[in-house]
Amino acid sequence: MKRREFIALLGGAAAAWPLGAHGQPTATGTRNANHARINTLALGARLPTIHPFRDYLGAGGLMSYGANNPDLFRRAGDYVDKILRGAKPADLPVEQPTKFDFIINLTTAKALGLDVPPTLLARADEVIE
Repeated sequence: MKRREFIALLGGAAAAWPLGAHGQPTATGTRNANHARINTLALGARLPTIHPFRDYLGAGGLMSYGANNPDLFRRAGDYVDKILRGAKPADLPVEQPTKFDFIINLTTAKALGLDVPPTLLARADEVIE
């Protein structure tokens, strides 16, 4: 199934999968609000999905790889602490995420008829069964 056909399946939620610069999907509120519908349609079309957030896996996503959100919030708290103690925001360095999570949903893999190699399962931070 081509991307166009999948978007056609989304019907009124076609804006749920917009592409940004360089053809990359963008994280929009519309897509976030429709992730369960996107996963349901993808499963129905036997398409595996990978998401940037773990929360999407509960709705049938296959895999998630992205920055660890609790770590990001903890680090943001450190920035707030430094600013409240008098540091100038302009003097604080810009940081990139350093902790990432790779999660596999075996329930979805089985529904899609996919065999996940043991080596891939060993690399996952979490496996949902």
